Amino acid sequence: MFLAIDVGNTHIMLGVYHEDKVVVYWRLATTRSSTEDELGMILKNLLHNSNLNMSDIDSIAISSVVPPLMYSLERMARKYFEVEPLIIGPGIKTSLNIVTDNPREVGADRIVNAVAALSFYGSPLIIVDFGTATTYCAIAKNGDYLGGVIAPGIGISMEALFERAAKLPRVEIIRPPRVIGRDTITSMQSGIVFGFVGQVDGIVRRIYAELDGNPFVVATGGFASLIARESETIQEVNPLLTLEGLRIINHLNE
Repeated sequence: MFLAIDVGNTHIMLGVYHEDKVVVYWRLATTRSSTEDELGMILKNLLHNSNLNMSDIDSIAISSVVPPLMYSLERMARKYFEVEPLIIGPGIKTSLNIVTDNPREVGADRIVNAVAALSFYGSPLIIVDFGTATTYCAIAKNGDYLGGVIAPGIGISMEALFERAAKLPRVEIIRPPRVIGRDTITSMQSGIVFGFVGQVDGIVRRIYAELDGNPFVVATGGFASLIARESETIQEVNPLLTLEGLRIINHLNE
């Protein structure tokens, strides 16, 4: 079995695959100070609760945008699974042709998203990932990775509003019943949800205008379903896109 680990600034996504089919997956909070033993025990318990054993895992691939956790993850893979993990980075086969000014700057999460999306949807393509940052990736008709857009994410935007405006409370990020809020909470929810819907549709349309062909638009990440329900441009939500990209890249490097 194969274990895919995607480490974001806010969450860690993990998925176990058997014969290219996901068996189980989990989302954990990212704790930058976690040791290899803490990570190993968490994974041991998660696997046990799914009737799986650590010995069932024979390969591991990791993508991470949190450098402090990489050392612990690598040591965890070797100590608890006796597996040398595949780390997504320079020198790894991805089949992706990156034509940005500095390909080494492209985040591992964006690379694995692009690999998976190209496999599932073809090109041209626009990928929207709702993580700590909201990222937009543009794939040309010939399959080249052109670059994209990085914007503040929904969660940190809401936190900034709460921290900087003394009288505004923390609120649940859900769709309000209407755009015009009739109290502080629904007004804030409207601003966040419909504000991001407007951002997504506006940026996607501008990327669309710079791409040849008819790009497919796919979204992933924690708030993808919430925004996609209101968006006029997102065509599909794939919550496992990054894990699928790790699976594909793992095969390319076997």
